[in-house]
Amino acid sequence: MYAYHALGVRLGAACATWCTSLTDLGEYPPTDAIPGLGRRNSKDEAPEKPVPDDTAHATEIAALRALGLSKPLLAWLCTRAHRNGTTIETELLASGRVREEAYFGALARAFRLPFVARIDPAAVQDLEGLDIQLQRPTQIRLNHKARAPQVAIVPEAARLAEFSALLMRLPDLGRGLVITTPGAIRRAVWAAGARRRVRHTVSELFDNQPQHSARIVATGRQGMISGMLLTLLAAAIFWVPGALLPLMHAVISLLYLSSLVLRILAVILHKVRKPKPVPPPEAPLACYTVMVALYREANMAPQLTESLMRLDWPRSRLDIKLVCEADDRETIEAFQALNLPPHFEIVEVPPYHPRTKPKALSYALPAARGDYLAVYDAEDRPHPQQLMEACQRFRQCGPDVACLQAPLVIANMQESHVSTLFAVEYAALFRGLLPMLSRYRMPMPLGGTSNHFRTDVLRKVGGWDPYNVTEDADLGLRLYRLGYRSETLRCQTLEDAPVSMKVWTDQRRRWFKGWLQTWLVMTRHPLTTMRQMGLRATLVFHLLIGGMLISALGHPLILLFFGSTLLTLATTPVATIPLLKLSLFAIDTVNVFGSYATFLALGIGSMIEREKRMVGWRWIGVPLHWFMSSYAAWRALNELRTNPFFWKKTPHNPSPPKKEQ
Repeated sequence: MYAYHALGVRLGAACATWCTSLTDLGEYPPTDAIPGLGRRNSKDEAPEKPVPDDTAHATEIAALRALGLSKPLLAWLCTRAHRNGTTIETELLASGRVREEAYFGALARAFRLPFVARIDPAAVQDLEGLDIQLQRPTQIRLNHKARAPQVAIVPEAARLAEFSALLMRLPDLGRGLVITTPGAIRRAVWAAGARRRVRHTVSELFDNQPQHSARIVATGRQGMISGMLLTLLAAAIFWVPGALLPLMHAVISLLYLSSLVLRILAVILHKVRKPKPVPPPEAPLACYTVMVALYREANMAPQLTESLMRLDWPRSRLDIKLVCEADDRETIEAFQALNLPPHFEIVEVPPYHPRTKPKALSYALPAARGDYLAVYDAEDRPHPQQLMEACQRFRQCGPDVACLQAPLVIANMQESHVSTLFAVEYAALFRGLLPMLSRYRMPMPLGGTSNHFRTDVLRKVGGWDPYNVTEDADLGLRLYRLGYRSETLRCQTLEDAPVSMKVWTDQRRRWFKGWLQTWLVMTRHPLTTMRQMGLRATLVFHLLIGGMLISALGHPLILLFFGSTLLTLATTPVATIPLLKLSLFAIDTVNVFGSYATFLALGIGSMIEREKRMVGWRWIGVPLHWFMSSYAAWRALNELRTNPFFWKKTPHNPSPPKKEQ
């Protein structure tokens, strides 16, 4: 009792002026008054009935009452703490009712200790285990050049009475203490360990699991086999040119046909999944980390922030990290100008090769506080219930399900024929092919966004490969190799497709280069890969990734074979044409028209009626779509040799506001 009394006297005297503004909730602007932000989450807006104080939060309530917080406010915070499985202090800081600096500054004045709002990173020694403070900042040692070291601490409301009693018992202890904020510790730790952390990020997967890293484009064995095949091809052109063309025709046509098998199966087995209401997971909800890697996205800051604010998840259990390149000051300043809520954090990644999205995500991964982790892109507008559905699914499925992929739906499909066919392709992939692979427990190449992971598994498998420019496909297949699976969600994410041919080609070139990297990594030790995945899954992988590459690279040749045979049929009696040539012509016919037909059948068949009407007659551009894919694939093949880790940035623009009906 004496400790509580001492605490009340000392805190009450020091906080008299501060308490007035804190308890007067009208002094704090609502979230929708902050420039660039949307309305506050409905869960935060809903009025709640006060509940009696209970023993679970008795210590916190006593301490915060001593600070001058009103009983109605404490009751409201206590209700939220019960529901979310947090503390009253956590709910107070997450609500935005009081700034971090004001709250901990008041505690410092109450205990007559110095308050440090900003920690000099030079005073922080980058020791092993320092990054733990990024997840739960509690204390950090400060080494000064001209004076004695200090320990910067973040007091917890639940332990203020103990802390007060300790200072009274050991008065000399206070001489080496300062009080700071969690944000100040995080910022100092990010800066102090930046060089070590970024070096570790780019080398960790290669050092620990080199068989899964794309840092080496092709192994010596792969290079030797490729060289032998090219040498044999050159020798055949020189020695038996007449026999080479029919042989190449047969090989390419059969490989191309095999790549169609998976898509044909997807069309046959496709089931339209109707959206269902998402039942809320059992309380308390898990802590959820959301990561967005950003580069040159200043114009997207207001839209992205508003989209993330609409996520239906308690702020006190949400950890949003905006991962920016440190030299991209325009983007960083654009987000800083929005006066982001407390659950947002801007992470600055030091400039270091390779400059890729997976490197940025892996750099921020050690600081992820969530049990689950979602990845979005700058232009994404995720369904507000998506985190709820993912959490419920993770709790229902087995621990071998490490990732859940949400469907991506193109919102600007009517802007050009490029975006329309992009929407058809995405519908085929995310609402047709991937759900089928999930249903039959097959390996899934993930999409680049709206992936939801178990954070501990993500760390265990090494995170994202900084050297793979389609880190999503690589990670999905690596998870499968290591004994995990991916499944699909129903709550969608809206995003915008490129509307110009140039932007589309640049993006697709990077994708093809990454798929080539992934295929090379997976085939370094083919027998090992087959033992890890199983024969059926290995075959699906080759049909999926290898088939995609063969289809794009071989499409012009297939059209050439088809056209030349068609010309022969028009000028030569059928009876005089060899049976082999007629058989290959039949295969080429299936290849050409089967490619277009499966593309449209799976894509348009996966769309809702409104989307089908929006496609209109633009489906006739499918042949051009395939030609442009081939062009991008051949350019990617050359770029894999000349500049394998270059990340071609896809520019984004805010979506136009919807017109009122």
